[in-house]
Amino acid sequence: MTRWRRHLNTYTGHAPGSWAVDNNVWVLGDDDEVVIVDAAHDAEPIVETVGDRKVVAVVCSHGHNDHVTFAPELGRTLYAPVVLHPGDEKLWAMTHPGESYWPATDKQRIAVAGTVLEIVHTPGHSPGSICLYLPEVRAVFSGDTLFRGGAGATGRSFSDFPTIVGSIRDRIFALPEDTRVHTGHGEGTTIGAEAPDLAEWIERGF
Repeated sequence: MTRWRRHLNTYTGHAPGSWAVDNNVWVLGDDDEVVIVDAAHDAEPIVETVGDRKVVAVVCSHGHNDHVTFAPELGRTLYAPVVLHPGDEKLWAMTHPGESYWPATDKQRIAVAGTVLEIVHTPGHSPGSICLYLPEVRAVFSGDTLFRGGAGATGRSFSDFPTIVGSIRDRIFALPEDTRVHTGHGEGTTIGAEAPDLAEWIERGF
């Protein structure tokens, strides 16, 4: 990844009012500045990974509690804006009532470490779900929208299966086939590995 150093930290924790779940927390950048993607479960290991680097933003891929638990705390500790799509305002308020955030918008760009992360609005798992695309290295950080072997779950409040299928088909699968998919939980995959199975996912439903 040339000047980019990717850090993957997987933490195990218990999301309040939910269930024990492993989350992938991404710290993306170089030796000088980073973006944090999904502040789950425990702030201390994230702060340690960041070290003395500048944090440009704490980005939430969506508003479910296991992805935003420590976002406001990290924003205050690291002097960084918390970024969330306003479509997930209701979900955010369930975990962080009264806490503010910067609204994410589709096609918005976040400059970090000499390159840009592009926000792609991909509703379905939640109304405000987003992915982050890094064209420089053909990588997409998919949150809970796309996993190895299928779409994200749509059994929770405000989720919708036809909507997530449309987001994956029209937005994510439009990326180059060799794009690496870095997910919110579990192992990664590629666009080329997943796209041929879309019809099967639609048939089995969620």
